Amino acid sequence: QVQLVESGGGLVQAGGSLRLSCAASGLTFSSYAVGWFRQAPGKEREFVSGISWSGSSTLYADSVKGRSTISRDNAKSTMYLQVNSLKPEDTGVYYCAAGAMLRLVSTTQSYDYWGQGTQVTVSS
Repeated sequence: QVQLVESGGGLVQAGGSLRLSCAASGLTFSSYAVGWFRQAPGKEREFVSGISWSGSSTLYADSVKGRSTISRDNAKSTMYLQVNSLKPEDTGVYYCAAGAMLRLVSTTQSYDYWGQGTQVTVSS
């Protein structure tokens, strides 16, 4: 079955950086767009960043634009998210997701498979 496994979360001080990874199995990774979402306590899950199947197109939420980089390695079936200048409002559970889509989008409904999430906590 399809599995998406996130790693790299943890406790980070404000201003710091982290790199999240998402390892995929059970699907043809290179055929799927993949993305990152996050959910803070008491809030809805929100889009953070996405990357097309080829890696040629990327999308970022305004909240992380300019301080985040999403990338993928199709040979390793793995996606990455580098986030710099972390802020307390970046705190939440980060989920990776995969979707078969022709055009990269940010809506949760467009993603078919989801990981279990990794906790990111940014202290002030």
